Amino acid sequence: MRIVRVLVVDDSVTIRAMMRQVLESDPEIRIAGLAGSADEADRMLEDHLVDVITLDVEMPGRSGLDYLRDLRKRRPTPVIMLSSYTARGEEMRAKALLEGASGCFNKANAMREKDRLIQLVKDAAHREARLDRDDSAALEAMRAAAE
Repeated sequence: MRIVRVLVVDDSVTIRAMMRQVLESDPEIRIAGLAGSADEADRMLEDHLVDVITLDVEMPGRSGLDYLRDLRKRRPTPVIMLSSYTARGEEMRAKALLEGASGCFNKANAMREKDRLIQLVKDAAHREARLDRDDSAALEAMRAAAE
């Protein structure tokens, strides 16, 4: 059994605590760190081995999407965007995937759909995350609109 180390980045202390509870309910997942901002996440990434980063979209300072762009330039660590703004059908979801997110999950459903979230984290860590048909179609539409 390979342990998946996760860095949770969210400005809400409540959401960070909930994500810890949900993710660590699986014996194969450990929280490597909890960060309240992109700057704090950067400091933690210097000192912690991380397999997956979960990242909120709306944060003070650098937004999650801006931080995702920056991360993609510096490191290959998979990132899962966690936000109600990345629910199915939301434009932000397609933008995040276009910027290199391994997946997106509506954090409002984290408790109710914890098994799906845990599987997404594991799949991302093992580089097995795949886009579903709806996400692929949304990405293609966004790419076509940009041309």
